[in-house]
Amino acid sequence: MVSARGGRYGFVYTTRHRAYRALRRKGMSKSKAARISNAGRSFGGRSRMARKGARRRRR
Repeated sequence: MVSARGGRYGFVYTTRHRAYRALRRKGMSKSKAARISNAGRSFGGRSRMARKGARRRRR
């Protein structure tokens, strides 16, 4: 599991570990999965990602 220690050990918020692990199962790199899961920490961040995904699917 990713560390809450930060720095070179990586960092993902505890509440976002499930999202992080799901992204890792899909084959994403650790840094990319951490970036995405941390971006969805707030409600606004999650809805921003949802809108972005919907735009991409529509295209």
